Amino acid sequence: MPKGYHNVLPHTRPVSIKIRLLHPLAIHPKYAHGPAEDAGMDLHSVERVVIAPGERKLVSTGFAIELPSGYEAQLRPRSGLALKFGITLPNAPATIDPGYRGEIKVILQNLGQETFIVEPGERIAQMIIARYEAIEWLEGDLSDSDRGEGGFGSSGR
Repeated sequence: MPKGYHNVLPHTRPVSIKIRLLHPLAIHPKYAHGPAEDAGMDLHSVERVVIAPGERKLVSTGFAIELPSGYEAQLRPRSGLALKFGITLPNAPATIDPGYRGEIKVILQNLGQETFIVEPGERIAQMIIARYEAIEWLEGDLSDSDRGEGGFGSSGR
C-alpha cells in the first residue's frame, strides 16, 4: 500500500477513481505525505504559463478523471504560492462534477506585484475529493430557532 495509507480511517477503503493521462508530461495527483496527513493532492502543470500581475490564466494539468456519482473534486490554492507570490484560484474552491470527463484545468490568478511563471511539472493547486449529498426540497414553514432571521453580523462584529 502507498506511503501513508495504513493510518487512514481503518474502517474504510480508499475510493477508486479512474484517471486518463492526456499529455506526456502529466503527473498523477498525489499526496505529499500520504492521505493520513494530507487532505489535498498536488496538481501539476504540463505547460509553461506566464501570468502578469492582475491576470488570470487557464493552466492545463494533462489528465481527466471519472468520479463516482456522489463525489466531487474541489480545486484549491496552494498556500505557499498564495503567500509567497499572490497566486490563487479566483473560483476556489472550484468544483469538478462527477459527469465531467474533460481535462482538469486550473484558473490561476496573480494577485502579486510581479509576473509569475508556471513551469511544466510545477505544483499549481490542490485537489480534494469529497462526498456530496443529493437533496430534495420540501417546501413549507420553517421551524423556529434562537437565531431566527438574523444574519450578516447579527451575532456581533
